[in-house]
Amino acid sequence: MDLKSLIRDVPDFPKPGIVFRDITTLLADPEGLRCTLDRLVEQCSSLRPDIIIGMESRGFLFGVHLAYRLGAGFVPVRKPGKLPRAVHRVEYELEYGRDRLEMHQDAIPAGARVLVVDDLIATGGTAKATAQLVEHSQGDLVGFAFVIELNALAGRQQLPEVPIVTLVQY
Repeated sequence: MDLKSLIRDVPDFPKPGIVFRDITTLLADPEGLRCTLDRLVEQCSSLRPDIIIGMESRGFLFGVHLAYRLGAGFVPVRKPGKLPRAVHRVEYELEYGRDRLEMHQDAIPAGARVLVVDDLIATGGTAKATAQLVEHSQGDLVGFAFVIELNALAGRQQLPEVPIVTLVQY
């Protein structure tokens, strides 16, 4: 199945000159969604993760399913102030400023095999920050999985040298 054909291009969003890759059309298509999830499971199963981390918010959509299918736990990485207990936090650069991500300090047992999942990798800043949270927790980062990769932004070059799964590339 051609997943790219199910992803809608939205020109000039969120600002002029940007083409937004909208996955809501992919999610709404039953066959496309099933194919996406099945491909992620197939390509990530050899990584044998104990924990799947999903980044807020679209990483949750794919991460929970992967965790279920791969027999792993799921850990959310959130924007600041959303988690109720002690957190590890990391600040990172965005195209237009800085942002922070947080994860509960007790979310990952030391040495657990961790796979980081999100819908898209662009510049790699969010994924790199999430990898730092895994490191703070003494987890063993075994890979990344993304539905979409924007090749021109070279995000994978920002990431640690672990396997990177992507299903659709632009």
